[in-house]
Amino acid sequence: MSNKTRRQFITKTGALMGAMLAAGIISGSAFAADTSTAKVNTTGLAVTDKVVKVGILHSSTGTMAISETGSIQAEKLAIAQINAMGGVLGRKIEIIQEDGASDWPTFAEKSKKLLEKDKVATVFGCWTSASRKAVLPVFEKDNGLLFYPTFYEGLEQSKNVFYTGQEATQQILAGLDWIAKEKKAKTFYLIGSDYIWPRTSMKIARKHIEQHLGGKVVGEEYIALGDTQFGSVINKIKLKKPDVIYAAVVGGSNVAWFKQLNAAGLNSKKQNMLTISVTEDEVLGIGGENLEGFYSAMKYFQSLKNANNEKFVAEFKKMCPKSVIGDVTQAAYLGPWLWKAAVERAGSFDVDKAAAALPGYELKEAPEGYVKVDPNHHLESKLRVGKWRADGQAEVVYESELIKPDPFPKGYQ
Repeated sequence: MSNKTRRQFITKTGALMGAMLAAGIISGSAFAADTSTAKVNTTGLAVTDKVVKVGILHSSTGTMAISETGSIQAEKLAIAQINAMGGVLGRKIEIIQEDGASDWPTFAEKSKKLLEKDKVATVFGCWTSASRKAVLPVFEKDNGLLFYPTFYEGLEQSKNVFYTGQEATQQILAGLDWIAKEKKAKTFYLIGSDYIWPRTSMKIARKHIEQHLGGKVVGEEYIALGDTQFGSVINKIKLKKPDVIYAAVVGGSNVAWFKQLNAAGLNSKKQNMLTISVTEDEVLGIGGENLEGFYSAMKYFQSLKNANNEKFVAEFKKMCPKSVIGDVTQAAYLGPWLWKAAVERAGSFDVDKAAAALPGYELKEAPEGYVKVDPNHHLESKLRVGKWRADGQAEVVYESELIKPDPFPKGYQ
């Protein structure tokens, strides 16, 4: 970024900084007097009197790049805004970015580099549960701090991770409750990509459908990550005629999945679908015309009508004019702000102190609305159901009350 561009960016974000400060999203302590490095960094992290280094670890290449690029952009936007207002405890944030390349062993390797060689104070990263599971032992062994932005299956809690996306009770259970009531649905066909998150999510979904909704699962299929051949599955769906297709297909596979569904005549006029994996990021590649009228269960959509979201969208579009903002992108944007709050509440970059300081913290007007950090390191948030339009944006047709996170729901483990 040139000096001229940097000055323009700082000027443009000034108004947003004031609004976020007033809203309680950022803390006035950022402008407090500096503290000595010896006091705020006692564990050998990459912190000097002027700079603190952090990691960004997402897939910028491979099948998951379609989903993870937005997270990278959002984290960089948040960090640029934080630096524009003075940084964290008087230190500017310096980014070390690594590419997980849609490969889980690579994520583990890169996380080890970031923590052991680069000594970063925190990492914002991962998307799939497979990548998170791959890096988790590294973060726990090296006592690193990860902000993970993706909605996921739950059944996990770590002192080294803050989960800024939703867990199963907030997305899967609440979403199934909505569509069962709204569409009077009794039969469901489950389909997902073949790795831990879709398989565990569908296990939870099946239990909820059969044991709580009185419904029936008439089919369940898993497609290899990155696969583009859905003809066989589509034929089975046509044969079974489910009330709802419940989908967790991820990454680039979504483009083929929805285009082939549409070509086979299974559009929203003939078939209900609720997906827990499609955000605006994926729709940009799929094309809105290929999933118009289908539904996604998320906590955030770009089209949300609130003043803070409108400012966030405007600033994001200034940085990335051709990009869209999906659920995970917004959750990724929260990561650097939450980390900043943790460090400033603790008065220290040390991982244990920062992590202990964050529970109870409130983001009063985040782009998605009010959220609160629970002691279990998840966020209290709302479920929203969006109905996709041909222009690639979603009309929010349902919004729940705030749902407290419960990553280990009784009867679903």
